[in-house]
Amino acid sequence: MQVSEVDNVKIYNLSAGKSLPDWLSERKKRAILKKNVDLRRRIELVQEFDMPGVSTSLRVSKDGQYIMATGIYKPRVKCFDVNNLSLKFERCLDSEVVTFEILSDDYTKMVFLQCDRYVEFHVGHGRHYRLRVPRFGRDIAYHKPSCDLFVVGASSEVYRLNLELGQFLAPYVTKASEINCCSVSEDHGLLILGTEGGHVEAWDPRTKSRQGILDCALHCTESEYKNDSLPAITTLKFDGPLRMGVGTSTGHILLYDIRSSKPLLVKDHMNEVPIRKLEFHKQMDYVYSMDASVVKIWNKNTGKQYTSIESSVDFNDLCVIPNTGLTMMAVEDQKMQIYYIPSLGPAPRWCAFLDNLTEELESSASMTVYDDYKFITKQELESLGLDHLLGTNLLRAYMHGYFVDVRLYKRAKSIADPFAFDEYKKRKIREKIELERPSRLRVDDNLPKVNRDLASKLMDDGGKKKKESANLLKDDRFKALFENPDFEVDKSAEEYRLLNPVLSRLDKSKIKARKEAEPETMEIEEAEEKDSDAELYASSVDESSDEDRSWVKEVKKQHKMIRHKKQDVEEQESDNHEQVYEFSKAPKSNNIKSITKVSKASLGDRLQKEGFSTTVTGTGGNREMKFYMKGKKSESDSRKKMQKHYQERKQIVRRTGFLSKKRLPKM
Repeated sequence: MQVSEVDNVKIYNLSAGKSLPDWLSERKKRAILKKNVDLRRRIELVQEFDMPGVSTSLRVSKDGQYIMATGIYKPRVKCFDVNNLSLKFERCLDSEVVTFEILSDDYTKMVFLQCDRYVEFHVGHGRHYRLRVPRFGRDIAYHKPSCDLFVVGASSEVYRLNLELGQFLAPYVTKASEINCCSVSEDHGLLILGTEGGHVEAWDPRTKSRQGILDCALHCTESEYKNDSLPAITTLKFDGPLRMGVGTSTGHILLYDIRSSKPLLVKDHMNEVPIRKLEFHKQMDYVYSMDASVVKIWNKNTGKQYTSIESSVDFNDLCVIPNTGLTMMAVEDQKMQIYYIPSLGPAPRWCAFLDNLTEELESSASMTVYDDYKFITKQELESLGLDHLLGTNLLRAYMHGYFVDVRLYKRAKSIADPFAFDEYKKRKIREKIELERPSRLRVDDNLPKVNRDLASKLMDDGGKKKKESANLLKDDRFKALFENPDFEVDKSAEEYRLLNPVLSRLDKSKIKARKEAEPETMEIEEAEEKDSDAELYASSVDESSDEDRSWVKEVKKQHKMIRHKKQDVEEQESDNHEQVYEFSKAPKSNNIKSITKVSKASLGDRLQKEGFSTTVTGTGGNREMKFYMKGKKSESDSRKKMQKHYQERKQIVRRTGFLSKKRLPKM
């Protein structure tokens, strides 16, 4: 089950999730359910509620106990018993079903209009009778008082088949060239026909005459016409005895009072695709209008949208369970979709557990998603000039930053950087021009334009790491790192300058290891006594003292440069603040750098510079006290100590160079 919220209305998709095949054993099913969380959370409201290929139509019987569905391939009809929540029977047909109607209160009497001009009548045990109509049919409607079945299609005539007499009656002749849909009112039995020319004709079955013609295309704007043709009527539906809804091929829904020729309301889906189905909510003032991509639910008095249902596949038919919030759709997919909207009504009696389930989901704590808010850090807040909003309701503290309204963020961004959009537009135009007009001389370079140094380092790694780095450059998760200029490494940043000596040290170690791994030519050297201790101390003196500490010096140097730069900036800021002094009280022009140099000098040097002696005579006689400052240990001192230690060690250690390997005699 998938929960979504559109226009603050919760919609539960009961058909979402994977389904397990029937041929699996119960043991395997339990093992799969333990591993897969999505399968455990799924709800199979009706078993086998699917088709082999595509579902085309859906109907509910008048007693509400059975759900009928048609689909392909092969063409078939399925009947589901809601009391058992399972399939009751399934029948295959000779050709695809265009539409069908349930004539009785249950499943025992049905009529199917097929795409090969045949009309089939089915009863409880199977097919009862089959006949053919003169033209291809598009829709059927049943008039219960007279037992007439109306068939409309690619003709100007409405074929009448009387089911009591079992014969055709004289057809109704209309002014239209083709008729797309028809509907019969359950209150007064008026028959309305939707034509290809955008007209709605009303016929009275009692007098067998036309009662009026309604021009619906007149109220659709001319800009919506396609190929200079009038919008056709695609669906019709009565809402009580006096109101009706009309759906057009341009995506408009017109609500009429049958006593007036002007529509009460015109609703546009804004998709420019035909309206396929219209339904009215009997308890609330809502209209269900469906096209191929969306089902919109809106108020029939104001036209304001209540909510909408979208899917990744096209919709074919819509079925609303009366007096409930459950809706079923036939779609261009194997699974027929079921949606439950608690705010439109309770669940049907046969699935009353849905109400308890949705109440538990609403009461449980869920993670809040801020769709209309932007997360920014404190540094971004200061750069935008919004730091004065700290402590107000406009900022919501979260982790290491704040949530701010998207509209406020965009407005502050446009004020802080008014030419950002122009630069972005120019960059996009430049990129498009470069793609359309490549250079004549093409150099085969696999490196990207952004972060070339980083990409070259990744590409230089050998073995398995090279393959992984190549995959890293093509990975969708890290692709923007080498394509988007916003992710370019700023080498002038303080963080990079402090980390760069360490990274360069690592690169040097990698290069050295690579050189050592490469085969080298053997050279003939003079045989001389070698001492393991000498190699040890030589390496320790040369490498540890010079190379290992070189990057430390670089880091200290960078820290010093950054600190001096900050001091210079502070000096400039302090100089910008103009102050007025008297000549007698003017401040001394001592520079901060000179002060720091004096503070780093030794105590004796400072006393000598200021005219003080470094000797102090006591009151008891000729006693003197001298102050000496210890200097820092230099590298030469440490090296001398190591060499002295090595010489002392060399005199003590016994040499082993004169020893040679001798083979032991064989036993």
